[in-house]
Amino acid sequence: MGAQNGKDLLVKIDMTGDGQFQTIAGLRATRISFNAESVDVTSLESQGGWRELLSGAGVKSASISGSGVFKDAGTDERARQLFFDGETPDFQVIIPDFGIIEGAFQVSAIEYAGSHNGEATYELSMASAGVLGFTAL
Repeated sequence: MGAQNGKDLLVKIDMTGDGQFQTIAGLRATRISFNAESVDVTSLESQGGWRELLSGAGVKSASISGSGVFKDAGTDERARQLFFDGETPDFQVIIPDFGIIEGAFQVSAIEYAGSHNGEATYELSMASAGVLGFTAL
């Protein structure tokens, strides 16, 4: 995979629950991260004192974050309402020349900021809330 434009990493939200995704408007920076907890099964019998991990165990998770400016009342309202309602709709993250990650996420944080001589900005954080699917591009 060669160099890619950061603007091509898109975060989309299922606006109505019907599987039609819309890009969250106004995002300037986006990030997705994947995590897997490890389960340490090291014992006195571990060869050479090296740590041993239990294969296939532990909790997997993903998080999405983004920041930007207000551009579209529909996606702004949807993200805000998801936070207050605690819903876990499907999101899509499109990673250019890699694939599409899709699954349920919960909006875990929203931050708003602004200065007297600048635009109002926001930051969103979302945490995975179930199994995620991957489709290669």
